[in-house]
Amino acid sequence: MTGLRVVVAEDDVLLREGIASLLTREGLEVLGQAGDAGELMKLVRATKPDLVVADVRMPPTHTTEGLRAAREIRAELPGTGVLVLSAYADVDQAMELLAGGRGIGYLLKSRITDVREFLGAAERVANGGSVIDPGLVSELVTARRRDDPLAVLSAREREVLAQMAEGQSNSGIARRLWITEGTVEKHVRAVLSKLKLPETDDHHRRVLAVLTFLEAR
Repeated sequence: MTGLRVVVAEDDVLLREGIASLLTREGLEVLGQAGDAGELMKLVRATKPDLVVADVRMPPTHTTEGLRAAREIRAELPGTGVLVLSAYADVDQAMELLAGGRGIGYLLKSRITDVREFLGAAERVANGGSVIDPGLVSELVTARRRDDPLAVLSAREREVLAQMAEGQSNSGIARRLWITEGTVEKHVRAVLSKLKLPETDDHHRRVLAVLTFLEAR
């Protein structure tokens, strides 16, 4: 992760300083810190970082300022990854962010209990990957819609898709499910084909597959 340039946005000063300190200790270059969305946008436009770590709720209304800033950043600087942190599980917010394509992450603050996993998620987002909090995935898996678009998938293909939704790479899925990476690639191809996703680049199709997974209630 050494060398990644990051901006941190969080209105809680202690949490903001803690995140910045952690990232600096791991060799990342923290370009600046912001306490509200306006300050965040100024910093991002001035520094053009590789990654932004931002809270969903910031001043003045503490509602969705961070989310709106994330959308602006993705529109203006598509090469900048955005990792959003939220105190609440909001599926609609997560899906809206993921619809923006590559370099997007959504994590629940209360579920960040492992520093290495958090840093891994930050690195994946900075490198163009997508990360979804497992809590959101679990919530939707247990409440699928009656008309289940995932019904065409085998049990193993669903497992692979669930791991994709957690932001795992093919190698990561292979390690977690105790199968070979080649087998994972075969399952991923089957998932993309069975869900009849449009023939765009593979990474974008993976994001669409994850969105389908999240929408299935």
